[in-house]
Amino acid sequence: MINNEIKVILLVAGEGKRLRPYTLDRPKCMVEVNGISLVDRQLNVLKKEGIRNIVMVGGYRSDSLNYKDIKLKLNTRYYETNMVWSLFCAEDELKGDVIVSYGDIVYSGEILKSLLQSTSDIAVVIDKNWESYWSLRNDNPLDDAETLKLRNDGTISEIGQKPKSLSEIDGQYMGLIKLSSYGVEQLKHIFHSSVKKGSLLGKKIETAYMTDLLQAIIQSGERVTAVPTYSEWVEVDTVKDLKLEVTTERLDKIHHE
Repeated sequence: MINNEIKVILLVAGEGKRLRPYTLDRPKCMVEVNGISLVDRQLNVLKKEGIRNIVMVGGYRSDSLNYKDIKLKLNTRYYETNMVWSLFCAEDELKGDVIVSYGDIVYSGEILKSLLQSTSDIAVVIDKNWESYWSLRNDNPLDDAETLKLRNDGTISEIGQKPKSLSEIDGQYMGLIKLSSYGVEQLKHIFHSSVKKGSLLGKKIETAYMTDLLQAIIQSGERVTAVPTYSEWVEVDTVKDLKLEVTTERLDKIHHE
């Protein structure tokens, strides 16, 4: 069954400097585990749910992104910009219900189904079981983690800051967001207000992270709702991530769902 109600925008412009030499000839999303690239694995999960309306925002080595039936937008400033800028290189695609996903993650069908079922205007998947996964990826889980504080109603009050302790982390942001039409408009409003102001939470808009944009939306008074998961997913950000046994194990499990 084809799901025509939602569009997916995949942010795949990254150079993946921490994955060299594997990214010398390809973008980060095209790095392979057991012969299958990260982005192909993600596309398989999306297609199992009938999602065919997919847009990629490429940049570094975008010549590798040869996908029939997938629209390709370009962030020509990929080498000096970050995720927010990449997303708005596809602003003309930001309408209706949209999922925004990073290109260096792969998530289970269960996670995708949970996100699709959310009725919130801005829904963000968070890994509740993050600490055990981060402990395998880093000597100190706090080194590469970000704050994420939840209110009692399941909305997020803070995201993307540097944590001082584990108590400031109620889950970990994965890089997977769903927006309704209203949510898309809030995202655009904050982005364009920040462009006019010249900064987003004190950062240059070109180098702002997606969590900065989400935090600014929260501070504007809008609700950003967590979609908690304990299910399997992976992020491949470093050579260590690529070589970890848990990466292969989780990807095999997702692949054979």
